[in-house]
Amino acid sequence: MDKIPYSYTILRYVHDVMTQEFVNVGVVLYAPKHQIIKVKTRKTIGRIKDIFPDLDRAAFVASMRSIDRAISRIQKEAKKNPLFASDIDASSVARMALPPDDSSLQWSAIGTGLSRDLDTTLDRLYLRMIAQYNEHNERRKSDDDVWKPVREQLETRNLAFVLEEKSISGKVDDIVFKHAWKNGLWHVYEPVSLDLADADGIKEKARRWLGHLAAVTEGSEPFKAHFVIGAPSDPKLKSAYKRAIAILQCAPTQPEIFEENQIDDLVSQIEDEVRDHHSSSTT
Repeated sequence: MDKIPYSYTILRYVHDVMTQEFVNVGVVLYAPKHQIIKVKTRKTIGRIKDIFPDLDRAAFVASMRSIDRAISRIQKEAKKNPLFASDIDASSVARMALPPDDSSLQWSAIGTGLSRDLDTTLDRLYLRMIAQYNEHNERRKSDDDVWKPVREQLETRNLAFVLEEKSISGKVDDIVFKHAWKNGLWHVYEPVSLDLADADGIKEKARRWLGHLAAVTEGSEPFKAHFVIGAPSDPKLKSAYKRAIAILQCAPTQPEIFEENQIDDLVSQIEDEVRDHHSSSTT
């Protein structure tokens, strides 16, 4: 496969425009030949809060979501417009989403490269440029680490109160889910970190969850499982990670899978369902 030329730019959070102290918080990658635009931004503040204690977490997270949505709109426009790709680079794309101004979010100069796999390249850029500020970069992510950004977004949107602990019982076993709510049937949410040492461990953890759900499906009250999946920090384990997700998708009740870059989608889905539930309850 031929290598794909791309350019990229890094999103910086500049806490004080006078001192120009900053941390990297996102990356935008653009491959003009295929009109592909990719973005990855921080969803939690992690150690940034240690560096800048007065950082407004809610405002920061909202800004990241806004940039993600803007890049998504630009990507849709690029697919519709065949002339979009001419004479622009990642810097041009990024500035469509966030024009230059005196705000705390600024774009870096562009970098360029060649890639056989743009998703892997994006992950590597993010790890090298941004993940050094992760709160847990010195160890592997636990299930609690995977759930943390979900909890933070639920708190930001005043939705944390919705979820409660729920025990799902089957004929031969039961599972206690710490995060659940009832909307016709029980919706249960389970963080699953696949940030493990090797491919066998990643796939085995997915198989265990397949077995857990099979054990409580018959005889239980209706429920829908939703998994929030944490990816391995080693890019070489990407194939095993994708295989594990495929295993989970085969589990009983056809669980819904959300990867870490889809947490905003998950919380938005919960928010919409809660709003609709409350609306129907009052009519």
